[in-house]
Amino acid sequence: MKQSLILDWFDQNQRDLPWRKTDAWGVMVSEFMLQQTPVNRVLPKWHEWMERWPDPAALAEAKKSDVISAWGRLGYPRRALRLYESAKLISSEHGNRVPREVEVLLSLPGVGDYTAAAIAAFAYGDSTLVLDVNIRRFFARMYDGVENPTASLSRYERKIRAELIPQDGPKWAAATMEFGALVCTARSPLCNQCPVKVSCAWAKAGFPREEVKSKTQAWHGTDRKCRGTVVQALRENLKLTPSALKKLWDDDAQVEKALKTLLADGLIEATGKSYKLSD
Repeated sequence: MKQSLILDWFDQNQRDLPWRKTDAWGVMVSEFMLQQTPVNRVLPKWHEWMERWPDPAALAEAKKSDVISAWGRLGYPRRALRLYESAKLISSEHGNRVPREVEVLLSLPGVGDYTAAAIAAFAYGDSTLVLDVNIRRFFARMYDGVENPTASLSRYERKIRAELIPQDGPKWAAATMEFGALVCTARSPLCNQCPVKVSCAWAKAGFPREEVKSKTQAWHGTDRKCRGTVVQALRENLKLTPSALKKLWDDDAQVEKALKTLLADGLIEATGKSYKLSD
């Protein structure tokens, strides 16, 4: 495959996303929000956060309960707390500047290998190895001839994908991510519009499909849904008793479990006989 074809495609088809025209803090906020959350849901929240908390110091001074409330329905509100904790460290220990070095980024709460590499690439133009689910799927089809990558990222995969990075590394990361999101998609890839189809190992193999094996529990009735219901209720009320919260859910034991885990995660706190979002 000629990397230039993907880079040219990106030049002509990239979406006008605001975090591509912002500073390192804006990039970091977007990366936290985009974890397991689609772009269309993130866009309005990203704008709200950047207007309200334009730098780490601004977020660091916020009340924890305001941060959790502002996260809204993006899901996995622990991400909001980790971003909040990172903002405090960046403000106090890094001069209110998001670090550039991957090793330093990895020391921040909620920042793993992918997020650190993405911030370094998209905020600072470093040629780090960025491998999100879209990029991994595209590479698995293009080079390995399989529909989807393995569940976990191996050292070998890191090694061989790092060898693909052209001179314009940061642009390569953005281009392959966008290509996986818009063309080489999970369910309905636009193979007829693919500029590198002639080089695609999956296409040459006849597009073999994998048997779908879903182990994911349905959303309705899950512990995660119950936790979300509790947090949303506490966003809308200063405090609620356990009995009031149990009226929102048909399984009292599941509500009790949700309260325990939310307390452990620091998202809520007990106040007398009631619960509220953590201050």
